[in-house]
Amino acid sequence: MIVIGADTHKRTHALAAVDDGTGRVRGAREINADETGHMDALRWARDLDDERVWAIEDCRHVSRRLEQALLAAGERVIRVPPHRMGASRRGERQPGKSDEIDALAVARAVVNDGADAFAAAHLDEQAMEIRLLSDHRSDLVAERTRMQNRLRWHLVALCPELEQTLPPRSLDQTSRLERIDRRLRRLPASARVRVAREELAHIRVLTRQITTLERELRALIKAHRPQLLAETGCGTVTAAILIGRTAGAERFATDAQFARQAGVAPITCSSGQSTRHRLHRGGDRQLNHALHIIAITRARRDPATKRYLARKQAEGKTRREALRCLKRHLARRFHHILAAPPTARPHHQPIAATAPSPMPCLT
Repeated sequence: MIVIGADTHKRTHALAAVDDGTGRVRGAREINADETGHMDALRWARDLDDERVWAIEDCRHVSRRLEQALLAAGERVIRVPPHRMGASRRGERQPGKSDEIDALAVARAVVNDGADAFAAAHLDEQAMEIRLLSDHRSDLVAERTRMQNRLRWHLVALCPELEQTLPPRSLDQTSRLERIDRRLRRLPASARVRVAREELAHIRVLTRQITTLERELRALIKAHRPQLLAETGCGTVTAAILIGRTAGAERFATDAQFARQAGVAPITCSSGQSTRHRLHRGGDRQLNHALHIIAITRARRDPATKRYLARKQAEGKTRREALRCLKRHLARRFHHILAAPPTARPHHQPIAATAPSPMPCLT
């Protein structure tokens, strides 16, 4: 069997094939990032070996079309996280950097660890739609936060007594914004007042867009994975992150692989008579953040979770170590939910102001 590593770019892809048993280079070439190039890559790979696996660096903005073509052709495709490729490159004797060297590093990372250690590429259009809308919402929230901070500084100069009465994170509330607007209208016309009123209007527009996106995301999640919303601590935004960033739990053979992807699989950190585990800083940090939010919420509100944490602490674990155990347990729970057969999805009409037009995508 051979492993074909792919270093993907916008216009071209570099491919390098190595023997799965020895790591010996079997061939390398560069293809165009279009349909013709994809067909050339398939013909080239079939001439090299009848049994093969494609290892693609996990950069889906540029690798999506290649993955789509390979999966449609019935090829086995796995995704290699960029940090795994970096570890492979550090073990190479060949200095420098090029597309061919990077493709070779991707392939040898799979040879070193085994193809089964990596998540398979998976086609999930519904998850991609949820991920796009979730990412768009996050961008709008970040933009609104910047606008709110600038408005606060203008209020410090214009009417500091009003600014002092505004609680933190309260400038997305309609009543607060109307109160500020009334106060600004009574002030003498100036450049600062004009800028502050324009920022206030922009905050209102962004808030309406964010609210609309959250309603649409909730409808999509109810149609795709309604079980998530029934879980304590898992709201619309958190469920959207879990679906979008997991990109099809079927590609993880076990919950342990999913936990590693989410960065909640504990890492041994023992020495002498001390036996302990530490935080895993790898994996998808957004997935990790979603599980952390769920864990924190359950630790505050769920009696069963409180008993679980108390039991772990009674065993000698610190509060943080007990919370890590909880996140690993949650990874098992949510992998089971996400890997279940999806609910049949009814016809959904996207909201034109915020939703992209539907198209086949890989997540």
